[in-house]
Amino acid sequence: MAIKSTIFKANLQIADIDNSYYADHSLTLARHPSETDERMMVRLAALALNAHQLQAVCQGDGTLAFGAGLSDPDDPDVSLTDFTGRKRVWIEVGQPEDKPLTKACSKSDAVIVYCFHHAAEVWWKGIQTKLSRLDKLQVWRLPAEASQAMAALAERSMQLQATVQEGALTLSSNLGSVHVEPQRWK
Repeated sequence: MAIKSTIFKANLQIADIDNSYYADHSLTLARHPSETDERMMVRLAALALNAHQLQAVCQGDGTLAFGAGLSDPDDPDVSLTDFTGRKRVWIEVGQPEDKPLTKACSKSDAVIVYCFHHAAEVWWKGIQTKLSRLDKLQVWRLPAEASQAMAALAERSMQLQATVQEGALTLSSNLGSVHVEPQRWK
């Protein structure tokens, strides 16, 4: 019998000062048995960093949601879909291969990757030239120390505050606070 995903609930209060976006999001995250708390929290951080696009791109008439994640490699980790069903933003976390990213660029207006693992530099050096022609793609590096610290905030029921200011994210809960400064690679 297969091991089922673990369900996490998060109430996320986002204050994106850079983009004048302030909203509360009630989220459900299904963590695949092979997914770590670190990766799950990076998915949550990616959503917080891009939540403003719900208003900026879709004028509030869209859906910002987690995808099937590791359960379905053809589904984004986080996506923004407008009211017509069109994928406006496709977000992947980790170190995806070039072919799925190329396919994602053909299905969405924008594709964003957040890599976070300590081996991200090695991954980037090996894939950078293959991704250079993808105009819709952005690649961001989250420091490994920050992503590991975010894992310590993971609980089955989370009350989180996300503040985005000057391009940096501060994620806080009753367990502590983590400051993340993403670095843009592409």
